[in-house]
Amino acid sequence: MLIGKIVGTLVAEQKDPKLVGTKLLVVRQLDVKARETEGYVIAADTVGAGVGEVILYATGSSARQTLATENKPIDATIMAIVDTWEVYGEVMYTSNCSPCDNQLVVR
Repeated sequence: MLIGKIVGTLVAEQKDPKLVGTKLLVVRQLDVKARETEGYVIAADTVGAGVGEVILYATGSSARQTLATENKPIDATIMAIVDTWEVYGEVMYTSNCSPCDNQLVVR
C-alpha cells in the first residue's frame, strides 16, 4: 500500500462498461515525511474519499482485490481514509481537527 492525498477528480463519460459507476480520483503520492512527490495516479475510490483527504491506495494486481474492483480494468484503488499518521512518534497527519481542516505536518 501507498499513502497519498486526493488532489482532484476525474470524469470520463466514455469508458469501459466495467467502469460505469466507478468514482475516479486524482491522487498525489506522499513520502514518509508527508511531502508530496512528483507522481500522480488516477485511482478508483472504494471508500467515499474526497479532495484534500489523506488515503491509502494500492496499485497493480492488488488494486483489483476489493469487492468493488474485482475483475475490473483498474490499476489503482483507494482502500482507506487515514485518520492519524505517525512516524517515529511524530504525528504527520491527523483528520480529527475542527472544522475539518485536515492538517499535514511537514517536518
